[in-house]
Amino acid sequence: MESCPVCPTQKIAIIGAGAVGATTAYTLMLKNLVAEVMLIDVNETKEEGEVMDIDDILSFVETGCIRGADFKDAANADIIVLTAGAAQKPGETRLDLVNKNKAICQSIFKSIGKIKPTTIIIVVANPVDIITCLVQKISGLDSSRVFGTGTSLDTARLRTEIGKALGVFPQNVDGYVLGEHGDTEFDAFSTVSVGGILIKDLKLPKIKLKEIEDKVKNAAYEIINRKGATFYGIAMTVANIVEAILFDQHKIMPISVYLDGWNGISGVCLSAPAVVGRQGVEKVWPVKLNYKEKKRLQKSAKEIKKYL
Repeated sequence: MESCPVCPTQKIAIIGAGAVGATTAYTLMLKNLVAEVMLIDVNETKEEGEVMDIDDILSFVETGCIRGADFKDAANADIIVLTAGAAQKPGETRLDLVNKNKAICQSIFKSIGKIKPTTIIIVVANPVDIITCLVQKISGLDSSRVFGTGTSLDTARLRTEIGKALGVFPQNVDGYVLGEHGDTEFDAFSTVSVGGILIKDLKLPKIKLKEIEDKVKNAAYEIINRKGATFYGIAMTVANIVEAILFDQHKIMPISVYLDGWNGISGVCLSAPAVVGRQGVEKVWPVKLNYKEKKRLQKSAKEIKKYL
């Protein structure tokens, strides 16, 4: 593979040059991160075509370069973004992908070999919570350095829908979707506030909150049914996480992390608010969920543990 003429110190390896991987590479370039972006895929022709296409924007951005690479090149990356895997098809749940993507994941990390201990791995491939648990085991890295995108995109959808309902900009909305990135996820409305006011004090009708939760949970299915895949939202989600790492922002994000006693849950990867910086997950934020939310978190944990 060609090397970049200018090689910045930060190297980001994106595994998978499909719709999600290629769009993520493009979005990272637009973010103007001082980094070398490597795109890696078993289909080298597809990988090369995506690199050539994205390379055309270099004169418009500040990102160092993009290039195709081999799996072994990922071993020395500062950040590995794992997008490769079987895509969710219309009518499939994310959990239907378990066995296919487990095998793909094992093959990928066998090809990469020993990873440098300071690398951070961001898992995007679904089912993200289960694949994150798997990668934590097979990568040899500390669990703080291996986490999934989890419900970060679902949370973005929640904030957008609440913003629409109240007629405010989504960035004025705080709060999280938690648990499994899948059918047992839940909107933790006890964590939601808008412009400093708790959602319960804004008196949105319960039926409206239920409508918002259903729309957030089913958003991916609706998009897949219409266009076959989701990739713009998740690409920006990954870029936001990468930015938090490279700039050591200590940003609180709802990502899939290994839980050890958080709201009564241990021994499984699920989405919880976590502080993300240059060392990966610095800590899981001590949000106290209400009784109903804890029960729903337990349901998510039980569902994921079936597959572990």
